[in-house]
Amino acid sequence: MISYEKFGLKEVINASGRMTILGVSKVSERVMDAQRFGSQHFFEMEQLSIQTGAYLAKLLKVEDAQVVSSASAGIAQAVAALIGKGDMFHVYHPYAERFTKREIVLPKGHNVDYGTPVEVMVSQGGGKVVEAGYANMCSEAHIEQMITEKTAAILYIKSHHTVQKSMLTVAEAAEVAQRHDLSLIVDAAAEEDLFKYVEDGADLVIYSGAKAMEGPSAGLVIGKKEYIKWLRLQSKGLGRSMKIGKDNILGFTQAVEDYLNHGSESGEAMQQRLKPFVSGINQINGLSAEVVQDGAGRDIYRASIKVQGAKEAKQVIKELKAEDPAIYTREYLANIGIIEFDVRSVNQAEMEKILKRLKEIMEE
Repeated sequence: MISYEKFGLKEVINASGRMTILGVSKVSERVMDAQRFGSQHFFEMEQLSIQTGAYLAKLLKVEDAQVVSSASAGIAQAVAALIGKGDMFHVYHPYAERFTKREIVLPKGHNVDYGTPVEVMVSQGGGKVVEAGYANMCSEAHIEQMITEKTAAILYIKSHHTVQKSMLTVAEAAEVAQRHDLSLIVDAAAEEDLFKYVEDGADLVIYSGAKAMEGPSAGLVIGKKEYIKWLRLQSKGLGRSMKIGKDNILGFTQAVEDYLNHGSESGEAMQQRLKPFVSGINQINGLSAEVVQDGAGRDIYRASIKVQGAKEAKQVIKELKAEDPAIYTREYLANIGIIEFDVRSVNQAEMEKILKRLKEIMEE
């Protein structure tokens, strides 16, 4: 019997959102059934890859799709695909000097650390990041200034981690790519819209399987058929170390289908669930709370708590994690005294535990 106690683990209440450090998200019974079917049967793995990709492509109205092990793997394999362009010598020798077009132009404000730096995954795919613009600004002209005969592709990171202001849009980046006969890769790992970025002109778009779609550990790359073919070849090269199992391929495919049919919790529903939670927090001395929307404009709402008591926000965060269950929050604004609580994976009973623990911490 599996349990926290068996392995000496603490229970975790995940109020930080769909975070890799906590296992990202929970999967549904339907997804678990698909995983179970996958784990208990055999397949020709290449055929499974092609056929599930074709099935997902039809659902998403794109030319082709490929399930990979993670969004990070998707970045590395997409970069490798666009450098090698289907050349089998490149597949077996991805860092060979004969392939000179390796520069990946990336807005400077998009070169972020999301758990690992973006440039690590670009390098793993054999690319070299060339930053365009400035930390707080990047325009079409800034991208064009960095394009040379060594440019392999443009990479755009659509994420709450990146700088949001004064940045060109995906559609504008696509226009630059088209003017220079280059490909545009969009990393949209945690984004919820599975159609927008291809419609905006991206050639390859990468999603995380376990975030918005609440699937198992997986990633999805969608886009142009030829590019997906090149990417699929990476399974014989650097992608071998990033392979995904049959159970997660089928579980993720089911998760995408369910997501398209049923969606995820709406922002309005989140706001309704947050109201009593925020009201309870506002009754705790030293804390004041309000409901705020996600900084990147997604339809996600959270409780934003200002710590004004004797303890600083960082100390409150530390104490929330220390007990069992450990309570994890969003810590990005802790340096200015703010803690955010994402309740997408938090139920009512867990909210009450959070309120109880916050009261204990602030009254100690």
